[in-house]
Amino acid sequence: MDLVLHLADDYLLDKVWARLLPVNDHLLVQPSYASLSTSANFTSIVNLQQSAWARDYIPRQIISLSVITLLGIHFLYFLFAWLSYKFIFNHEMMRHPRFLENQVKQEIQCSLRAFPAMTLLTLPWFQAEVMGYSKLYDNVEDYGWAYFALSVPFFLLFTDYGIYWVHRLLHHPNIYKTFHKPHHKWIIPTPFASHAFHPVDGYLQSVPYHLFIFIFPLHRWLYLGLFVFVNFWSILIHDSDMVTGHALEKVINGPAHHTLHHLYFTVNYGQYFTWADRVGGSYRQPESSLDPMLEIKKQS
Repeated sequence: MDLVLHLADDYLLDKVWARLLPVNDHLLVQPSYASLSTSANFTSIVNLQQSAWARDYIPRQIISLSVITLLGIHFLYFLFAWLSYKFIFNHEMMRHPRFLENQVKQEIQCSLRAFPAMTLLTLPWFQAEVMGYSKLYDNVEDYGWAYFALSVPFFLLFTDYGIYWVHRLLHHPNIYKTFHKPHHKWIIPTPFASHAFHPVDGYLQSVPYHLFIFIFPLHRWLYLGLFVFVNFWSILIHDSDMVTGHALEKVINGPAHHTLHHLYFTVNYGQYFTWADRVGGSYRQPESSLDPMLEIKKQS
C-alpha cells in the first residue's frame, strides 16, 4: 500500500491536500511547477504548491489510506465480481431451492456494509507498511531473480496455510454464529458473496497476507500484483462451479471445492491448495454426484 499511496500522492493527492490545507502563500516564492525528488524508496513528483500537512504527517496518511482502500476494494469487488457473474457464473444456479430471494442484492449490501469496518481494522497494517516497517523491497537484485520467482509460491503456501487455520477457527462453535455464520447464509453463492461477511471475519482471513511482508522480504510491485490476484481468486471460487475431473483437482482448491464448503460447512477450508485440508482431515473430493445443479434438474 505504500506504493499505491506514493503514486496517489504524486499524481493526485498532493494537489488535493494543497488545495484543502495550503501552506501560507508567503512561503511560496516561485510559481507552482513539478520537479523530481528522490526519497529512500521512491522518486517523487513534488509540487511546489505544498500542503500544510506533509506526506509523512500521519493523520494525512491515515485519511489518504482510508480513502484509497475504500475506493480500491469497491473497484476490485465490482469489477471482478461482475466479470465472474457475467461470464463464468451459471445463472441456472439461481433456480436452486436454497438460493435466496433477492440474494444477489443481499450479497452486495452485506459486502458494502463490511467494507468500512474492514478498512478500519486493516489500517494499522497499511500504516506500518507506509512507515517502513515491512520487508518490502524495490530492487530485484537485492535478493536475486530466483528468490523473486520462488517468493510467489512461498507467499501462496504461507497465506493458504494461515487462512486454513483462521477459517477453521471461525467454524468453532463459540465464535461461528457471531462472525462466520453471516457468510454461510449464502448456501449457493454467487461471485458477489465473496466479500459478503462479517467485517471481523473478512479482516481475520486477510491477516496472513499482511503478516507475510513483515516476516519475509517481498518485491513491492510483486506484492501489489499478488494482492490484486488474491481478491480475484476469492471472487472466482464463489461462482458455485462444480466442474470436476480436471488434472489439478486434487492439488488446487478451486470453485468446486469451495462450493462443497458452502454446502457442507466443515470441509475444504483452504484458499488455494488442498494440502492443508488433507493434513487436517477436512478434505472432501468434488464429485459430479455432489453437483448442486442436480437438485435443479430434479425440479425440471
